[in-house]
Amino acid sequence: MKKTAIYPGTFDPITYGHIDVIQKSLKIFDKIIVAISDGKQKNHLFSINERIELVNKALFSDLKFNKNNIKVISFNSLTTELCKKYNSKIILRGLRAASDFEYEFQLAGMNRKLNSDIETIFLMSDVKNQIISSRLIKEIAELKGDIKKFTTKTTINSLKKKYE
Repeated sequence: MKKTAIYPGTFDPITYGHIDVIQKSLKIFDKIIVAISDGKQKNHLFSINERIELVNKALFSDLKFNKNNIKVISFNSLTTELCKKYNSKIILRGLRAASDFEYEFQLAGMNRKLNSDIETIFLMSDVKNQIISSRLIKEIAELKGDIKKFTTKTTINSLKKKYE
């Protein structure tokens, strides 16, 4: 039986930290569903369609990942409902620093209360990616800083266009 994991997030924009988590998870699971939240709670720089396109281009054009192992989707439901839809019992979450843990621990607990069959697995980013956040990348890009170390070529170009 193939093991599928759901990797939810806003990916606004995708970073090398996100990509690091995807690479590591592919060593453990047969298929990764990169689930891009269309939640209205956050003020996104990129629309849901732009984020889907950016993630697809970053993974499959810039980095040449295998499309058979990764599926990119949008969602606006509970992550536990998404797990049910894709027959997955695993939610992936990336951790950068200890400061992420409290929120992620709370989120994992709530998801567990919603569906006790679902486990949350935390993967640490490599040390070189632990400082990267979408929010900081956007700030640096807006101020015309160099973000080559933080995200892919396609994403860099899209950010530059947003801030022209």
